[in-house]
Amino acid sequence: MRVVVPAESKAGEKRVALLPDIISKLTKAGLSVSIESGAGIHTGASDESYIEQGAAIFSASDQRKELAGADVILSVQPLSPDQASNLKSGAITISFLSSVSAKESIDALAKSGATAFSLEALPRISRAQSMDALTSQALCAGYKAALVAAELSPRFFPLLMTAAGTVTPANVLVLGAGVAGLQAIATSRRLGAVVSAYDVRPSSADEVKSMGATFIDLELEVLEGSGGYAREMSEERAAKQRELLTPYITKSHVLITTAAVPGRAAPMLVTKQMYQAMAPGSVIVDLAAESGGNVEGSKPGEVITVGNSVLLWGGKDVPSQLPFHSSYLLSRNMVNLLLLMVKDGAVAPDFSDEIIDASALTHGGNLRKGA
Repeated sequence: MRVVVPAESKAGEKRVALLPDIISKLTKAGLSVSIESGAGIHTGASDESYIEQGAAIFSASDQRKELAGADVILSVQPLSPDQASNLKSGAITISFLSSVSAKESIDALAKSGATAFSLEALPRISRAQSMDALTSQALCAGYKAALVAAELSPRFFPLLMTAAGTVTPANVLVLGAGVAGLQAIATSRRLGAVVSAYDVRPSSADEVKSMGATFIDLELEVLEGSGGYAREMSEERAAKQRELLTPYITKSHVLITTAAVPGRAAPMLVTKQMYQAMAPGSVIVDLAAESGGNVEGSKPGEVITVGNSVLLWGGKDVPSQLPFHSSYLLSRNMVNLLLLMVKDGAVAPDFSDEIIDASALTHGGNLRKGA
């Protein structure tokens, strides 16, 4: 059976669904691999490196034909409605595939008779950890957030003792202690900053402290959701939270926000009134800018000046800004999911498996639950 990897076409997307070093796992399972020429260019993966690992290369002009004959299509972003409509019945796709933002693609995949698997829909269970692309890409985003903050800040992050005097460390506040937040905390700590963090889930406190940071307890209602995610809060609670967080934000030199609620707009954590009291030269990094933003006024892909000469960076395609390692991790997530369906060289999804059942949004010409 043929696995086809098209080049990504979305502007700003530098990741690739498959790196050369993972191809052997597919060929050993009896699958053949074809990848579009130049698909791995941003990761440093040349066409020759794919060929050396046993993959075939096809040109962009042949993409339509390759997709039409593919048994499995791996892509980072969802296939376009046009690409989806060109697939043969029974083809399998694996990609990020949001039921909120990719509705047209999902409908086209169902109409073509394809079975479409969404990386966002994987259940949060231990068996699925090796396939959990949301976690692997959040790790990349959190790491990048700390580096962006350090680069934009006019301050050193670490304490420095010099002949000219002592340089005091930067105070970094991280809002949201999921995977991205914890990685932002860890990276900021490695750079020498004094870090504190807040999350609506008190269970995050031990993880924050294990990173060498201080956990902020606002003594508010617990908002622990399913699968370890936070759940939505009422506006009354949100307002109280903003009020209590303001003093911590005011004394921070760097603020990194990472809060997200799956399937919904990002919660507004920081208003203009809250960051206006930050010192001139302070930096805010909003990783949630693409999904509505945790910070009022943030714009995806832009750095703007707000409040009292505060720099506000809005994240856009953040994992793609580290294309090698984000692709390295994503490749493994995708291959692990695909190999779960392979038996005797054939790809045959078993819908009695809760991972397969939960992550398939289309099958047999129909939309499934979650789509």
